[in-house]
Amino acid sequence: MSKLTRIAATVLAAALIAPLAGCGGKKNANDVGYVARDVNTLYDLGKKNLEKGDYEMAGKLFAEVERQHPYSPWARKAQLMSAFSYYISNKYSDAISTAQRYLTIHTGSRDAPYAHYLIGMSYYEQITDVTRDQRTTQQALDAFGELTRRYPTSRYTSDARLKMDLLNDHLAGKEMEIGRYYERSGKWLAANLRFRKVVANYQTTSHTPEALQRLVETYLALGIPAEAYKSAAVLGSNYPGSEWYDRAYKLIQRHASNVQPAAAPAPAPAPAPQVQALPPTQPAPMPPQEPDELAPQPQTQPQG
Repeated sequence: MSKLTRIAATVLAAALIAPLAGCGGKKNANDVGYVARDVNTLYDLGKKNLEKGDYEMAGKLFAEVERQHPYSPWARKAQLMSAFSYYISNKYSDAISTAQRYLTIHTGSRDAPYAHYLIGMSYYEQITDVTRDQRTTQQALDAFGELTRRYPTSRYTSDARLKMDLLNDHLAGKEMEIGRYYERSGKWLAANLRFRKVVANYQTTSHTPEALQRLVETYLALGIPAEAYKSAAVLGSNYPGSEWYDRAYKLIQRHASNVQPAAAPAPAPAPAPQVQALPPTQPAPMPPQEPDELAPQPQTQPQG
């Protein structure tokens, strides 16, 4: 290699390294650089940041307790506090992954029910209205279901069951939204299948009366009056005073005299109710705390 070539190569290498060094020097304000600190100091810093409202930083500091002192008795509690801090700062993915890691390591812990509950709440807080994809709704339902199955007497189970009822109602609402769309488009069979799914899988939700009434509509449109009458009968037996039964009854009366109901014009779909969002909820509480939490003693074994 000639001298000129070596000089050019050196200059080029320096030009490439300089911007990389500049990028490496930029740090996020919430980054926690590795500084070796004792467990008391780290835990206390995490708690202080939590109290002053810097939740994301608190989550990172609590995570540092686990990273720097993985065998400390307080690493387990710090991991749960980290998950809670991420949850309260709306960092739901971080909250879920931290709580899931906690459950993997500490399956039989006294606070395992809380970790399951926090996972469910982290999904629950991300749920959108029924016009959007409901994958997160199902994930929340699965998380709360896991809690109620594993820990039926936990202090968090009653709220989990309440939220499961709300989530099932929300999923039923999604099926109704799709069914109404198909019905408006004249796709009677596709609509009918959605309404049947609501009646079969979400029969205890608030959407069942409407689903039964729309089954009457779609069965009549498909030319299957016998099934329409059955749906109307179920509706009348279970919801006799509802507006949906009133609509179904009038439809049946109009079609009762038809010799060949299949030739009758399809009934006009009932107007759709207003889209309902999930009701507001209280955020998840802080994890159960140990005595003297602000000054934890590593030599003291926490309960659980």
